[in-house]
Amino acid sequence: MPRVIAVLSAFAILLVAGANAQDDIGCESNPTGDPIGGGEGYSQIHADGDYVVRAADELLAALAVATEGDVIYVPGDVEIDMTGHDHIGIAGGVTLASDRGRDGAPGARIYTTQRATNPLFQTAGDFVRITGLRLEGPFGGRERIAERGSGVMTTHHHLEVDNCEVFAWNWAGIAGQRGATHVYVHHNFIHHCQYAGLGYGVVLDQADARIIANRFDWNRHHIAATGRPGCAYEAAYNLVLTNANGHYFDMHGGRDRGDGTNIAGDWMHVHHNTFLGDGHWGVIIRGVPAQGARIHHNRFATPEDRSIGTGGNAEAHDNVFGEVE
Repeated sequence: MPRVIAVLSAFAILLVAGANAQDDIGCESNPTGDPIGGGEGYSQIHADGDYVVRAADELLAALAVATEGDVIYVPGDVEIDMTGHDHIGIAGGVTLASDRGRDGAPGARIYTTQRATNPLFQTAGDFVRITGLRLEGPFGGRERIAERGSGVMTTHHHLEVDNCEVFAWNWAGIAGQRGATHVYVHHNFIHHCQYAGLGYGVVLDQADARIIANRFDWNRHHIAATGRPGCAYEAAYNLVLTNANGHYFDMHGGRDRGDGTNIAGDWMHVHHNTFLGDGHWGVIIRGVPAQGARIHHNRFATPEDRSIGTGGNAEAHDNVFGEVE
């Protein structure tokens, strides 16, 4: 049965059995029971599947026939070059898995050298899970190039990406597009998505997500959203490392879209994150969220006047600012 994160309202705290971290600050209070960023010690690791694949043709063949409840497993010692393939569909209810973190394994590497890969994988139904893999894109630099690459894209409900390393996608590591709801991105290491002017670890456009207990580094924006109606996210217990070429978490407003409004999405809930970098703002909301925003119990390396910027209908409380040890 698919695992679903429970959310009671736009500003609900992540519900974890026995967790009561309201008075703690930063990601150190992580109540999930699994390590931030996944890997060694992660508890939900696959070691087998209904289909075991070791090559591109085997993976494509398995994806073509797998149905709800099936697991496609890529052993951890395998590297699969998917160059020449993109928009690869994963049917609803199917899990694509490897073993990142099991006995120190890095997880199978699925990669492409084709720069115009946008995306490599896309959901073809609800309740898709991608877990335990290394998903490597074709370009992790900052300079502008003509082609765009993204790792995973969804327009469906309940995509789950967990315990993966997602990197070198110049546009976006994981993208929730119009119609996607309850995207759940957790316990991943997401890095080197840093194309100048774009470059997102996780990006949302008329989609909502729970982004929990990830490790971020070397992205332009680690989390971003267009701010169109339908955009919303909870970001909690994430560790944001020191490297980026833009502010860390954001929600765009109407001036970015040029649509004549000041709307910055539906809602945001940013809590219990640790921001180690001191070169950029932590959270920027470039307009007014329709339902509001809460930013609390975060630890910022930056001073207060360079940590949180909002356009209204937002509250910030119980955050700590300044040097992070």
